[in-house]
Amino acid sequence: MTIEEVIKSTVKMDNSKKVILNIMYTQNVILDHFHEILKQYDLSGEQYNVLRILRGQKGKPANMCVIQERMLAKTSNTTRLVDKLLLKDFVTRNVCPGNRRKIEVLITQKGLDTLKELDPKVDAHERTFAKNLTTEEIELLNQLLEKYRNQNN
Repeated sequence: MTIEEVIKSTVKMDNSKKVILNIMYTQNVILDHFHEILKQYDLSGEQYNVLRILRGQKGKPANMCVIQERMLAKTSNTTRLVDKLLLKDFVTRNVCPGNRRKIEVLITQKGLDTLKELDPKVDAHERTFAKNLTTEEIELLNQLLEKYRNQNN
């Protein structure tokens, strides 16, 4: 289905507008499916992102700045996200012994177990959206999206 059919547009659009609409609509479709997976774990996409960042620390704590700079959504309120994960026992939060102004966040075993359970579901979700494309098309799409996004660099 074309983007014009999706939004029921009868007006001819230039390709620059169509690309933006296609990206935005595709993001919404992907996120809707992704949020359905996370819903049963009472996690938001941003909370999931924080857990993945912390798992990537391989047992070392991360401070709020590290988490914030690695977030996909740079506008996320990291403190609020960590607070919610803390209430669910997915993370611990402690004052850094070397710098009392820093807060260190560490993923708990419960957080790791939840990610381990989610991993195959997220992998299947990603494969679902890639199944209509060849490996070469996926590589090309990644290159084009990166080129499109980085046009000011």
